Amino acid sequence: MPLNRKEIAKRVALELKNKDIVNLGIGIPTLVANYIPTNIEVMIQSENGILGVGLYPYIGNEDADLINAGKETVTIVKGGSFFSSVDSFAMIRGGHINVTVLGAMEVSEYGDIANWMIPGKMVKGMGGAMDLVSSNSKVIVAMEHINKNGSLKILSKCNLPLTGKHCVDMIITDLAVFKVNKQHGLLLIERFHNMDIDYIKSKTGANFNISDQLKDICI
Repeated sequence: MPLNRKEIAKRVALELKNKDIVNLGIGIPTLVANYIPTNIEVMIQSENGILGVGLYPYIGNEDADLINAGKETVTIVKGGSFFSSVDSFAMIRGGHINVTVLGAMEVSEYGDIANWMIPGKMVKGMGGAMDLVSSNSKVIVAMEHINKNGSLKILSKCNLPLTGKHCVDMIITDLAVFKVNKQHGLLLIERFHNMDIDYIKSKTGANFNISDQLKDICI
């Protein structure tokens, strides 16, 4: 079986570096907080006004007033701080976030991302994603490779309204890891457990090159 959601998050966590300030989007990205390597110190920022988001609380220890931007109850690490959403977005727009991890409905081969409009559903707005993808942070998309209905999510061109253009640096899915070059497109650098390249191509609606150092996803 391909990677599950927790394993995708665990692979994303390996991209984080010591002292990084990281923003995690809703869905799979929020799970990354549980898998940060113990040998590094990372501060997780939430756009509703937290720096220092910790692990999810144990059942019975939740604080209903302590939530992340996805309205999930969270904990705070030692040294964490709280501030207004105005200051939070000043931090984002000012380029003080090192890494942004987002889910996506669609990603193009040149790094466009569509992740704020869900087809057939009413949405309140685009949230903070548009600010995050234009913040000069490293943008990692963490998602399942295809939709549950079998439709493709990595495309030559996004069909849904865009959150940002030429902003994604890396795509990590249950099948593969791609680096994104805004001029030259996708480079496959890792695949799930010696998976057949033709199978990955059949599930990818965009062309991609294959790294000379292609290896299996290691978590």
